[in-house]
Amino acid sequence: MSACLYKTARTLMNLKLLMMSILLHIIICYSSTSKEGNECINANAKHCGECIQAGAKCGWCKDPDFLKQGETVSTRCDELQSLMKRGCDVALIENPRGEQKTLKNKTVTHRRKGQEKLKPEDITQIQPQKLTLTLRSGEPQSFDLKFKRAEDYPIDLYYLMDLSFSMKDDLENVKNLGTSLMLEMSKITSDFRIGFGSFVEKTVMPYISTTPAKLLNPCTGDQNCTSPFSYKNVLKLTSDGKKFNTLVGQQHISGNLDSPEGGFDAIMQVAVCGEQIGWRNVTRLLVFSTDAGFHFAGDGKLGGIVLPNDGKCHLENNIYTMSHYYDYPSIAHLVQKLSDNNIQTIFAVTEEFQPVYKELKNLIPKSAVGTLSANSSNVINLIIDAYNSLSSEVILENSKLPEGVTIAYISRCKNGVVSEGENGRKCSNISIGDEVMFSISVTSKGCPKQGKPETIKIKPLGFTEEVEITLNFICECECHKEGIKSNQFCHFGNGTYECGACKCNEGRVGRQCECSTNDVATEDMDRTCRKDNGTDICSNNGDCVCGTCECKKRDNPEERYSGQYCECDNFNCDRSGNKLCGGHGRCECRMCICDPMWTGSACDCSMDSSTCMASNQQICNGRGTCECGTCKCTDPKFQGPTCETCPTCPGVCTEHKECVQCRAFGTGEKKDTCERDCSYFNLIKVKDRDKLPQPTDTSYPVMHCKERDANDCWFYYTYAVNNNTEKEVHVVDTLDCPAGPDIIPIVAGVVAGIVLIGLALLLIWKLLMIIHDRREFAKFEKEKMNAKWDTGENPIYKSAVTTVVNPKYEGK
Repeated sequence: MSACLYKTARTLMNLKLLMMSILLHIIICYSSTSKEGNECINANAKHCGECIQAGAKCGWCKDPDFLKQGETVSTRCDELQSLMKRGCDVALIENPRGEQKTLKNKTVTHRRKGQEKLKPEDITQIQPQKLTLTLRSGEPQSFDLKFKRAEDYPIDLYYLMDLSFSMKDDLENVKNLGTSLMLEMSKITSDFRIGFGSFVEKTVMPYISTTPAKLLNPCTGDQNCTSPFSYKNVLKLTSDGKKFNTLVGQQHISGNLDSPEGGFDAIMQVAVCGEQIGWRNVTRLLVFSTDAGFHFAGDGKLGGIVLPNDGKCHLENNIYTMSHYYDYPSIAHLVQKLSDNNIQTIFAVTEEFQPVYKELKNLIPKSAVGTLSANSSNVINLIIDAYNSLSSEVILENSKLPEGVTIAYISRCKNGVVSEGENGRKCSNISIGDEVMFSISVTSKGCPKQGKPETIKIKPLGFTEEVEITLNFICECECHKEGIKSNQFCHFGNGTYECGACKCNEGRVGRQCECSTNDVATEDMDRTCRKDNGTDICSNNGDCVCGTCECKKRDNPEERYSGQYCECDNFNCDRSGNKLCGGHGRCECRMCICDPMWTGSACDCSMDSSTCMASNQQICNGRGTCECGTCKCTDPKFQGPTCETCPTCPGVCTEHKECVQCRAFGTGEKKDTCERDCSYFNLIKVKDRDKLPQPTDTSYPVMHCKERDANDCWFYYTYAVNNNTEKEVHVVDTLDCPAGPDIIPIVAGVVAGIVLIGLALLLIWKLLMIIHDRREFAKFEKEKMNAKWDTGENPIYKSAVTTVVNPKYEGK
């Protein structure tokens, strides 16, 4: 029993907590919605510039006579519809809008392989290239960006290889890679260049052995290895595949002590040493080949190196000379430099380290991972597959945005695929010659501190082309330029008169800057803010500033206090139909000012009698009076909006019979036109006659009806017009039909009757025959007794026996 009580209490507690959380959620949602809807009012803007930065819907009324008594300067800032409703002329509302202007819009290149060769700078894959956006706070500016993969686009490929001892076999495969790769890449582009670099490790302990012998030959036994080094640029990018083979063929392996290699140092130098590597503004590919892991930022401390990598080029005679001075770069630093220099990375690693480099790939945009094998043709296939994979995806990135500026992307890719959010930045499965579109929206919230133009750039990762966007910010209204400083209207020059109001100098307050901030709360000034010498300052609906009431603002921008003492408001008038002043007037100082043809304290009484006109052109059918546009029927039998409905008059049942029959039972003469002709009343079905409404149950007359259909079935219903002038019909949902004859008993009775009658006749016949027989027998007996027969021979009698004697018979 106690367990059951515990469970019940726990359930009730959970329900209570659930209801409290739901209620709290509703309150928070309502609060946030209310705040968002009043951004203009909440801004409490003191001048036009502050107002237009509050939101895209905010405008500033510069009409000098716009403010009512008690209203603050900030009430000039409101939503446009509200300002116009309050009487501000559209021409006097400051509402600057943003705009955009395209400065460079060169169309994307349409060319095929084999056509006239173009310089890389003459090929366009992104459109437009340069534009200017003028941003108003909260108002997005959108434009479309087109991207098309150009055919026969030049490619620069740099092969960066780990030359530690374990890569000996792979070095042999790469020695003939140049000409083979040039041949295969010629199928993709006619302008291909290749370069080569190698790396081992930092030349300090504990990464390598620093003994003199090991510095000359770090390998053991009779292996002839080259001295260890950090990174060496062996071959600058070239279109000569044979030169690649020759120089790579001259390379020798080296060695180090630990398993991870210094590959990140080498990648950093390849990325930032553009001139030494020979990068062009074309597709840049970096093939990173190794069979080991990697050192990253912080690992340099093992060798006493604590300075962070500076991300600059330190090549002297094509050798990285600062490996002992700067730590390894971090992954984030490497990502930044690769992105800045538009380099796409292909990690060609052994199967053992595939998981490690796949995780690294997820951190480096526009990178791929392939399996390094002992066959040079497989290396070529790896490079081509990775290139196709990288080039088939375009990912947009933007430079750092100014404070308060946000950017949103929507991609429209192949086959009608549309994506938003982070996925809106990219399109996949793009083939050469395909066009994709991006819709880019830039929004500013507020105005940057400096207010000066800012420049941002958007580009596809791995590509050198970019869109340059200059952002201009609308921080002030146009009327700001016409402001008059030290204007006499602003209390002898204590402010600037601009946009219809005084913009007070520092230390001055008031609608006309008439007070100093040091004098705003004195007792003498507060006295002038009390109505009728009362105790309430500004009726508790405002603040006394410079001896003048400045009324508080309401969360609802449509509601406001006004008056000399903030004693008036426009929201505490009488209501009708849950509408202020019935929706037919305006509330001024807690009194309804009704529209024409309306009267009453809540403007809910119409003076128009046309709504009371009956079909016979009589007011209320001559059976009532018209009050506030509604008929008050004086004859209790009549009702309805014009006193024309008589639910209890004779003929009502017959009048509505066909419609009730078709709607309730789908039968009758009007079953085909039921929906058209019989939708004038509300039909309510009940189970039996006891459920039908009775006259004593309602405050309006109810007519009870009983009608018969073509099948001699009765149906019962009531007809009435309720207090809302709606016609109601309650009908019993089953028909009352007379019971038909029971065939089986009838047949059985007939048969039984025939049999019984037959038996009776037989018995009567038998009885008669018995009686007849008995009478005849008795008669016979009687005659027998009375008869006197002659005992002699009958002369007429002849014997039936004839005797014949054989004469020859001797009796023997």
